[in-house]
Amino acid sequence: MGAIKNGHGKVLGHLEHDILEALWKRGESSGREVFEEVSRDIAITTVLTVLERLVNKGLVEKIRGQEANLFRCAYTREELAKKLSDEVFRSILGLSASAASAAFVDILADIQPVELDRLASLIESKKRELESFGKGS
Repeated sequence: MGAIKNGHGKVLGHLEHDILEALWKRGESSGREVFEEVSRDIAITTVLTVLERLVNKGLVEKIRGQEANLFRCAYTREELAKKLSDEVFRSILGLSASAASAAFVDILADIQPVELDRLASLIESKKRELESFGKGS
């Protein structure tokens, strides 16, 4: 089973993702620079609107300049992946922890099987940590 390609189940829209990628690549940038980096058949106002939405979501920081506002990512790629994963996982686990855990392992095995060993190691480490604090089951 391959990765989801139609956008369903994604946390960020395609344009949001592309804008973040542009900011990670360029660093602090004006809206016009982001627009040029994204290079799609869209209006600059669309990019500016999405930048403002990313600012409102706390994913991008806006630095007000005299001539133009500058934007930069509020998180590194890894920090954002952890933050979004945490939010999504907590929501899904609230529905059914056992089903979500099984699905996660299946997806990981399908997409990145080498990460299964790392996951097992992380689980064992977390169990030891919880036991040392008297929180183990």
